[in-house]
Amino acid sequence: MAFIEIKNLSFLYPGAEKAALNGINLTVEEGEFVLIAGASGCGKSTLLRRLKPVISAYGAVEGGVFIGGEPVEALSFRRQSAEIGFVMQDPEMQIATDKVWHELAFGLESLGIDQRTMRVRVAEMASFFGIQELFNMPVNKLSGGQKQLVCLASVMVMQPKLLLLDEPTSQLDPIAAADFFDTLKRINSELGTTIIITEHRVESLFPIVDKFVFMDGGSVRYCGEPRACAPLLGKDERLKKVLPTAMTVFYATNGGQNNNAAPLTVREGREYVKTLVANSKPAESAYDKKAAKPRRKAVKQRGEKPVVSMRDCWYRYDRAGEDILKGVSLDIYAGELVCIVGGNGTGKTTCIMTASGMYKPYRGKVVLDGKPISKYGDGELFGKRVGVLMQNPILSFVKDSVREELIYTAKTHGVDKSRVDEVAAEMEIETILDSNPYDISGGELQRAAIAKLLIFAPPVIFLDEATKGMDVFFKSKFGALLRGLAERGTAIVLVSHDIEFCAEYADRLMMFFDGGVIADGLPEATLLGNNFYTTVAARISNGIVDGAITASALIDSLSGERI
Repeated sequence: MAFIEIKNLSFLYPGAEKAALNGINLTVEEGEFVLIAGASGCGKSTLLRRLKPVISAYGAVEGGVFIGGEPVEALSFRRQSAEIGFVMQDPEMQIATDKVWHELAFGLESLGIDQRTMRVRVAEMASFFGIQELFNMPVNKLSGGQKQLVCLASVMVMQPKLLLLDEPTSQLDPIAAADFFDTLKRINSELGTTIIITEHRVESLFPIVDKFVFMDGGSVRYCGEPRACAPLLGKDERLKKVLPTAMTVFYATNGGQNNNAAPLTVREGREYVKTLVANSKPAESAYDKKAAKPRRKAVKQRGEKPVVSMRDCWYRYDRAGEDILKGVSLDIYAGELVCIVGGNGTGKTTCIMTASGMYKPYRGKVVLDGKPISKYGDGELFGKRVGVLMQNPILSFVKDSVREELIYTAKTHGVDKSRVDEVAAEMEIETILDSNPYDISGGELQRAAIAKLLIFAPPVIFLDEATKGMDVFFKSKFGALLRGLAERGTAIVLVSHDIEFCAEYADRLMMFFDGGVIADGLPEATLLGNNFYTTVAARISNGIVDGAITASALIDSLSGERI
């Protein structure tokens, strides 16, 4: 008998016309590490929450979920809490106390565990996760990566048999995300905990999971060993888009013709590319290819004036606190898409909040269209000239449905409400227009929040983690949408942990560290030569093919079929 059996499971949300889950059949053995991937709204999170009914939404259910042979609904609240751990996408939604050690002890206290056992478990888990130095810190002083690690530790201290994670790295920088996945691997291999994770970042997960599940439209399209899905690539275009770069390059260059095993890791990908290069002469440079995406010419050379300028800006959140921005100076020009990358807590969000006028630096100045930004009234600034997407998009919603929110936005900015349907189509949110913002997936919420900005189309747009929770299927359309806005003259600044997206679509890439800009230039110049803040394609091609920072560029250089 399998540890988890899902039999003919279907689920329909109240008022929905289409079921979120359609006849799901799935088994998971004890100790397996399972990755579930698919487009936003495909049913991943709904399925995950059905494995812990105490946190599942209300709706019509058919079929069943069995854990250890028992219907999961028959498990008491206590057993569900102790035996089934759940880590959410946003750590802020899960943290319940004020200090790290309180958070670690909270679940055990709720279960009535005796103090001696509690102290031993908390100390052991703090040591396992390497968070001893954070033990007495207030939770609100932690970075995003530290908060997510504390959430994971607070779940694991309960010693669950099953660990469920719903896109836990969407707010983490690439290094923190890789560390988080390594921790999950240790939990799985050293503790034997069964793990099921939904995630859009599959590069680091594919090589370490036992089973890969691909969902589409509420159904399971593929379930099996990760490497074994390779033969299906030629038959399923949607599946192809969610796979790791090494495997994508392999199939786009006809690597599977002789039934060779597909590469999953950077190391395996490099070996494959070396073999191709040894057998044929690649292009001199991936970006010399005609198919490569052209970059915008340096605007300074054309004598343009910046739309937004920051000069020697310093900012701290309270008078006695540390400086978050440390003398930042930068220029943003009309018609360019600028991406800002860097680790959690380096000042990226603070920078764009200051550049937009939402924060006021205690030293230095911000200028918008040649005028100090402090001279603009809020109505003129945020109603006409500047649009801002907050890191937590739910904060921008005040109405009971997405449609009402968009209509309200249009009315506020004097835009005809017919624009609502146009924007909904552009952002592919037509099916959730009548949904409450709290009832939709993280990726759908992100798109709805961006739609609000597109309603009144300000000339300067600041986006904080716009691609967070966004699936690979929509990212290409979103990238093209941003490129279109830039070509029409909009200045766009995007803070992101998605290096691959930035490499593909940015005109200019800035890297932040310790409250300041440490690199600023074309994506190729900023990313090539880095070990961690770079793309997987760049790691695979480093020293073999010059200038390839995207999978498409690498495939072009290897004379493969462009994807």
